[in-house]
Amino acid sequence: MSSRRKIAVLVESSRGYGRGLLHGLATYVREHEPWIIHNHERRLYDDAPEWLKHWRGDGIIARIASPQLARQIARLHVPTVDLLGLHPIQGVPIIITDHQAVSRLAADHLLSCGLSHFAFCGFAGIHFSKKRSQYYGDYLASQGRSVSVYTDLPRRRKAKVSMIEGESNLRAEELAAWLKSLPKPVGLMAATDNRGHQVLNVCSEYGIVVPDEIAMIGVDNDEMLCELCDPPLSSVALNPWKVGYEAAALLDKMMRGAAPPSQRTLIPPLGIVVRRSTDVVTIPDADLAAALRLIRQRACQGMEIEDIVQTVKISRSTLKRRFAAFLRRSPQDEIHRVQIERVMQLLSTTKLPLLKIAEQAGFRHVETMCKLFKRRTGLTPGHYRQTWSEAVDPDH
Repeated sequence: MSSRRKIAVLVESSRGYGRGLLHGLATYVREHEPWIIHNHERRLYDDAPEWLKHWRGDGIIARIASPQLARQIARLHVPTVDLLGLHPIQGVPIIITDHQAVSRLAADHLLSCGLSHFAFCGFAGIHFSKKRSQYYGDYLASQGRSVSVYTDLPRRRKAKVSMIEGESNLRAEELAAWLKSLPKPVGLMAATDNRGHQVLNVCSEYGIVVPDEIAMIGVDNDEMLCELCDPPLSSVALNPWKVGYEAAALLDKMMRGAAPPSQRTLIPPLGIVVRRSTDVVTIPDADLAAALRLIRQRACQGMEIEDIVQTVKISRSTLKRRFAAFLRRSPQDEIHRVQIERVMQLLSTTKLPLLKIAEQAGFRHVETMCKLFKRRTGLTPGHYRQTWSEAVDPDH
């Protein structure tokens, strides 16, 4: 008989997020003592597999999407890690994406476009859509902004995610009416890239101009889908690889006798991949709009506040006051935001050393760049690069 641990993995492979979880899990197993993995093709809301009733193993990693599956797992009394958090089980830790961080990142990006109106388009009946809508609205409310929300109702109760997404394609006229009713210009967060793709198709069909009338950002950074959009869709890149890897590491500890954590573990997103769907600076104050455009163009060339003052012909005090009134941050904060966005892009798409990245992002000193990067992302540049590399290329 083999002494290797037997692990049941109940994670859907039908979607990019689920495959990212599986990649992270597989990486952990390759790096450590190998496990015997019991897995089969499934979708997120599929019933518990028949073999699970009589399964005898050492641990489970699952996306527990139904009460039935939760009951089945609870009866087995084996160490388990849940990657969904919909149906908590006593003693089963939860590791999930930090939806609040996702929504805040999307909102901050749209705020940086100088927008004053905001909207959210999601799917009724999908848990993560509801969470992202709530966090997006709460964060923008803290910034003195309100949000218009659209969630069409599913045509059947307890419909699966794929059914809800598919049925939403049938309501283009209803969605178009809502989009046309929004005050323009507006910044819109879509619950997923799939929803963003649907919205962009409706905009194209009904003559709504993106990004000039609606600047839009999605979630997942599904590169193929984002590039198929017209214009290409900006998106928040999640980190399912990290979720899967940390779940495997936690399960390993639990199988060795460690107590499970009582609090949920939240994995932050990797960052924003900016594409043409949010390539706009729209603000009623002409001087402030000019300052924002100038920062976008020259922040990575080592610009100073004085450069803005001289070019836009505005006093330093007036510039700071208008930034605070419209954007709730300082001109220097905006310069740093654009610089760090550039650093993130270079870390994730090149193998340039930190010294070269600092130069290309407009920093005079690597140390300054690293300090600001850690403050804004919670990671060192090296850790961010490693995490992104593992997320997009688990076999690197």
